[in-house]
Amino acid sequence: MRTLRHSKTATALATILALTAGQSFASSHREAPGITKMPKVDGTDFYMFRSYEPGRSKYVTILANYQGLQGPGAGPNYYTLDPDAIYEIEIDNVGDGHEHLTFQFKVQNRLVNGTGITLNVGGKTEAIPLRAIPQVSGSKNVGEFETYTLTLVTGDRRTGTRQTVTNAANGESEFRKPIDDVGDKTIPQYAAYSSHFVYNINIPGCSTPGRMFVGQRSDAFAVNLGPTFDSVNYVPIEGDSAPGAGDGKGFPGGITQSHANDDIMGKKNVDTFALEVPIACLTGAGNGVIGGWTTASLPQARLLNPSPTYSTTALQGGAFVEVSRLGAPLVNELVIGLPDKDAWNASVPSNDATFGTYVTNPTFPAILNILFLAPVNATLGTKFTNLAPTNLPRNDLVATFLTGIPTLNQQKTVTASEELRLNTAVPPTPQASQSTYGVVGDDLAGYPNGRRPGDDSVDITLRVAMGRLCYPVPINGTPTALGLCKPADAPVGNVAFTDGAPVHATDVLNAFPYLNLPIHGAPGHDARNPS
Repeated sequence: MRTLRHSKTATALATILALTAGQSFASSHREAPGITKMPKVDGTDFYMFRSYEPGRSKYVTILANYQGLQGPGAGPNYYTLDPDAIYEIEIDNVGDGHEHLTFQFKVQNRLVNGTGITLNVGGKTEAIPLRAIPQVSGSKNVGEFETYTLTLVTGDRRTGTRQTVTNAANGESEFRKPIDDVGDKTIPQYAAYSSHFVYNINIPGCSTPGRMFVGQRSDAFAVNLGPTFDSVNYVPIEGDSAPGAGDGKGFPGGITQSHANDDIMGKKNVDTFALEVPIACLTGAGNGVIGGWTTASLPQARLLNPSPTYSTTALQGGAFVEVSRLGAPLVNELVIGLPDKDAWNASVPSNDATFGTYVTNPTFPAILNILFLAPVNATLGTKFTNLAPTNLPRNDLVATFLTGIPTLNQQKTVTASEELRLNTAVPPTPQASQSTYGVVGDDLAGYPNGRRPGDDSVDITLRVAMGRLCYPVPINGTPTALGLCKPADAPVGNVAFTDGAPVHATDVLNAFPYLNLPIHGAPGHDARNPS
């Protein structure tokens, strides 16, 4: 048992777990049966952090990702957003589990001249079947384009006060979204092209402009996706003495860190709604800690058009119904039971007590116990009777998912609700100094105090589920018992659980919108590294 009990990696990563109270974990790709039918409104990741781009420390960056797992070469239509939906980023700066600021995006898709690009073929003018032709520059040679508006709603997102966000350069309220990264022949310089769609914006009530971008980016969520959901088809314990050490001195047969284990980062694209907002415009009269989540909603009624046109494939009507919700994800994937996954997506943080037993009596640790009890005992010669924590109800998970840590990111008013919480008083850490594991590396600006694209999350999920918070964890350099449970409650709670898919701060950009440029649709092009 020496390997299990003395892993420095387990101690380090578990620290961030200890501080994940109120945040839960990492990503929601196709997490509920209903949302699989509506990929355009499927929220996949939510990030919220103090901006670490040099000179931007007085801002908070918020990234809401939708329509994940985009194949880069999925032409000819690629990935437009849903014009019938509303995409929202919601902020609770009070602590009551309700939104008090909502950034509401509405998208519209259009064909140029009502037809898109046309060609004269034998005296007949016909619309071409492609969205764009070489070479795209700004709006030139683009036949189908997307625009969007942003509305700030103060109070209830449906009945509150609505104010329009405008372009700081010209006062206009309609913004353009770049088309997807088709390839170099169609868009020779995608970085330069897409940079024109980063806008300085006037936000009502803010004396300082913010920034905004909506468009395709490379997905930054690192996960060993296929094998993980194939009943964890690998040994989910670090096989080296430390991640990347390459010495094989960790758990016998355990998985080691490699980008080859990653099924998403650098391989799939995603649509990103990115905002950079002055801190003072978000915190309100609270204690400087904000909670955030993102949702997507669709009209309640839908009637398919038997004679569809470009603009009317269906008739939509009725009140907007929430179909996707994401604060600090993996809650729906690994905590909420299959019958209630779509109900979770339609619910709100203030209603999270409805799903409480999924947190107090979780099934995911029991699944890992079924899968790995016998192999662990056989490998180590141990006689564990149960790998899953026995402290039921799991008060450690109640703290992790719903309440926040008093000394880190708990709001003045404490309401049990699943939100990503960020203490805006903690200064940002420069990219080069960031710890992959956030707080564990003396990096209080990282996960779970908000979440940055370079913060690891899957390993955190595995470890906290298996009881790491039952052991003392280093907080501000001092090992501290949280009092939520005891080491005896979690026989493998200090094990270096991992999926073997690493992520680091330097894997993404050091400037807004932080996520890397999309991966080219043209074959044979490697994912671009940030500079």
